[in-house]
Amino acid sequence: MNALRTVALGKRYGRTWAVDHVTMTVAPGDIYGFVGRNGAGKSTLMKMVAGLSLPTEGYIELFGDVVRPGETSSRVGSIIEGPGVHPNLSGLDNVMCRALALGSANPRAISGDVLEFVGLSDVAKHRAGSYSLGMKQRLGLALALVGSPDLLLLDEPFNGLDPEGVRDIRSLITRLNEDRGITVFISSHVLDQLERMVTRYGVIRGGRLVRELTVEDVDRECSDYLCIESPECEMALAVLERARPDASLGVYGDGSIRVDSGLPSEEAGWILAEAGIPVSAMYRHSRDIEDYFVELMDQGISQDGRSGGGASC
Repeated sequence: MNALRTVALGKRYGRTWAVDHVTMTVAPGDIYGFVGRNGAGKSTLMKMVAGLSLPTEGYIELFGDVVRPGETSSRVGSIIEGPGVHPNLSGLDNVMCRALALGSANPRAISGDVLEFVGLSDVAKHRAGSYSLGMKQRLGLALALVGSPDLLLLDEPFNGLDPEGVRDIRSLITRLNEDRGITVFISSHVLDQLERMVTRYGVIRGGRLVRELTVEDVDRECSDYLCIESPECEMALAVLERARPDASLGVYGDGSIRVDSGLPSEEAGWILAEAGIPVSAMYRHSRDIEDYFVELMDQGISQDGRSGGGASC
C-alpha cells in the first residue's frame, strides 16, 4: 500500500495543463523530493493532494483509499505556498485554533506538544507577527502536525531562510520521518539540502512527471565514470568484457561505453588497441547533482515553455 498515489492526475486552466496527467507513487516512510522549476506544477499538484484544488482529470489515493475530489484527509498535514499564520495571534493561539478546528480532544496539550517539538515553547505566547521567517516556518510545521498526520506536504520550506534556519528545518523534517514515522513529500529548489535527507525523487517539467528516481539511481547517474566512444561499440564492449570480466561496464543509447569501476583508462586503451578496435574518444565524465537535475528539468523545453519528450540518460 502506498502512502500517496496519483493516477493520470491533471489540472487544466483554460487550454493549459498546469499538471498534465501525472501518475506517481510515494511509499510509506519515504522522504520524497519533488523537483521542478517555478511554474512546473509542483504547488498545483500538492494543492490537489491536500484537497485545496479540484483535479480536472484523474484521481488520488491516500494509504490505499481513493480520495473524492476536494476531500481533505486528517492523515495529511501541509504547508503550501507559505504557512497559514495569523500574525496578531500568539504562536500558541495559532496552534490552538487549528486544534479546535480539527476537533482535538485536548487542544492545549496537543498544541504544547507540537510547539515543543518544533522548538517554539519559549516564544509560544509571543505574537506570531513578531516571529522571524525561520520561526514562522517552524510554526507552520507545528500547525501541520496538529492531528498527527501520516503524510506531510511541504512546499518550498527552505525559501528565504539563512543557512542556520535551513539546517533547523531540515533537522525537524528528518526527525519527523525517523522518530514519528511520518511520510514527507517535499518540493524544493535547494538540491543540496534534499540530497541530505530524501529517499526518492520525482522530477516534474511543464506539468509532466518526467522521472522518478531512488537515491541510488541519482548516485549512479552522478558518479564519475570513464566514457569510451568507438565506431565499433558492440565489438569494443565484447572485447573489454572478455579481458576484464570483473569490470562494471554498460552501454548508453548513443553507443558510448560507460566504465563505472575496475578498468583504468590506460588499460582500456591498451586492450582495444591490441584488438585493433578504433577509439574516437575516451574521457572521465563527472557531474554534480545540481547539473543532473537541471538537465532533467530543461530537456525538451521549447521556447514557448511547453514540454517535449521524456528525459534520457
